[in-house]
Amino acid sequence: MRSVKAIYRASYTDYDGLATYRVMPTNNVPIDALEPFIFLNHHGPQVYGPNNEGLPFGPHPHKGFETVTFILAGDIVHKDSSGFSSTIQAGGVQWMTAGRGIIHSENSSREFIQQGGPLEILQLWVNLPARFKNTPPNYIGLQKEQIPVVMLDEDKVQIHLVSGTWQQQAAPIQSLSHVSLSWVDIKKNGNYSVHIPATNTVLFYVIKGKVIVNGEAAESFELVEFANDAEAIEIKAEEDSIILLGYALPNAEPIAAHGPFVMNTQEEIRQAFVEYQQGKLGVWKD
Repeated sequence: MRSVKAIYRASYTDYDGLATYRVMPTNNVPIDALEPFIFLNHHGPQVYGPNNEGLPFGPHPHKGFETVTFILAGDIVHKDSSGFSSTIQAGGVQWMTAGRGIIHSENSSREFIQQGGPLEILQLWVNLPARFKNTPPNYIGLQKEQIPVVMLDEDKVQIHLVSGTWQQQAAPIQSLSHVSLSWVDIKKNGNYSVHIPATNTVLFYVIKGKVIVNGEAAESFELVEFANDAEAIEIKAEEDSIILLGYALPNAEPIAAHGPFVMNTQEEIRQAFVEYQQGKLGVWKD
């Protein structure tokens, strides 16, 4: 089995009324620790009352990476500078390739703002290799019913396939750089075993519950870092649990990151700000 190098607990902050757990990067987990997985925020779980403010993510630019947003509860209305709009409900996923640049917003629907309700969202940033950092931007929105589920261990394990291939079944998204992502529901005493090439970085985050993974205990809001010394990952749920699980080859390239831009050099970061100011990343239209 892969060795567990460390387990990190997410740090809590209040983001304009939105309960937020920063998983990475943090003081303990640098941006390149689990590359190409470079950023993860866990928003919620919390309950919004009626006539709320909704999500606080107004129009902002991105360049050089991909955002993957998991809507566990509530909803998200995506709008971008191409004029596209999409509303994804609970159980769905948004996959946006920023590539050469895009401006987008992530807000709550009018119905959620009026009525309120539970909200829980994960947003992951996946770094693009240099050869794809100037690819045309793209967006894919998947509702819950569009995400295949693989059932294992007498249905105690449910693997929700987002990208790549799991248990010999292709997920609906095949990413530019072959990133495999899923979330896994495991009932108490359920077991799941997966083999991931030792050369790949593993993303393993406990959204909810408590598990034993490769002999180590991990619980809600904890990120597990593995060594690249073997392939097998063995999971047993101590209680009903939800895991964010992913893997990919690291890009093995320099990372220069500032705010909404992730490039390879500081000069490319400066150029990204110039392009944004010149409207080359798109122009926002209400």
